[in-house]
This record gives sequence, C-alpha cells and structure tokens, in this order.
Amino acid sequence: MHEMGIAQSILDIVEQEMARHGATKVSTIRLVVGEFRAVVPHSLSFCFEIITKDTPFEGVKLEIEQVPLTGRCIDCGVEFIIKEYRFICPTCDSREIETIAGKELFVKEIEVQIETADSHQQKPV
Repeated sequence: MHEMGIAQSILDIVEQEMARHGATKVSTIRLVVGEFRAVVPHSLSFCFEIITKDTPFEGVKLEIEQVPLTGRCIDCGVEFIIKEYRFICPTCDSREIETIAGKELFVKEIEVQIETADSHQQKPV
C-alpha cells in the first residue's frame, strides 16, 4: 500500500510549510492526484488518519482533486481521456500519444491558522 508512504510525505511537507510560515494549526490540506499515480483516495485518507491519530494533525481535512489521465494524439492533435490505459487515439487510431495530464501528485494548498499577538488568522499557504 504505497498510500501510507504518500500520506507520510504529505505530512512532512505540511510540517515544513507550517514552520516556514509560522502556522500553528492546519484545518485543510488540498491535494491534486493524477489517475496515472494509481492512488486510491479512500486508502490515502485512511492512511492519513492513521498517521495523524493522537497528533496535532488529527482531524485535519484531506481534500483530494483527482485528475483524469489525458492524452494528445501527436498525429491528429485531438485531446482525449485515456480509458483503461489504452493509449490509442479514438479519432485516428494512432499510438503516438503524448500524456498531458494525469501524472500529478502534489499539495495544492494548506489552510492554516497563524497566531498573531491580538488574534488568530486563517489563510491558505
């Protein structure tokens, strides 16, 4: 289950960004995950819950934006969703396909609270 390693990497990134921005608490983490990465969103959320249990990150909301595997035919230029990993142009049957989306895996946004002397601020970083 590679989702456990991904969950740990996400937590590492969040901790680094919190320190960099002086954040004290995270409320939401937004991810972008491409279909080609073969990440199961439910499994990733479950793994994240496990590694954050009994930590200051317990209860942080994990939002996952899934990006479909998308290709562009080099021969005819048509863009299409690649289904069942079938890298064949639906228009001209060419196998010369460039992958243009679906390989992403990154933290898009972290919504945090930053404590100031007079109040709490909530903002994305």
